[in-house]
Amino acid sequence: MYIQKLSKQKPTELKVVVLDNGSFHKAKKLIIPDNIILIFLPPYSPELNPAEKIWWQIKQEFVCKSFENINELGKYLAKQVRNLINIETVKSICSYKYLQCTF
Repeated sequence: MYIQKLSKQKPTELKVVVLDNGSFHKAKKLIIPDNIILIFLPPYSPELNPAEKIWWQIKQEFVCKSFENINELGKYLAKQVRNLINIETVKSICSYKYLQCTF
């Protein structure tokens, strides 16, 4: 499980993970290690989730299109995602002042 692997990387380091309010993030059987803190975004606040900006961008290209079948739709979406998946594009779309840092 991802959260267990994350916990074991630099185990003395405290990790803060910000999540949306998806029910799958709140499984009752989920065991949160002591060095991880989960912070949930408020409900109905997509503007606080940078990933939502990516979906907004994809949806802008998706409006008023029709597809012959589900496979054509899948190909179209895959192409849109591939076009967006590079670090500079993601940074430019998802950039929030409070998230900006230099690496």
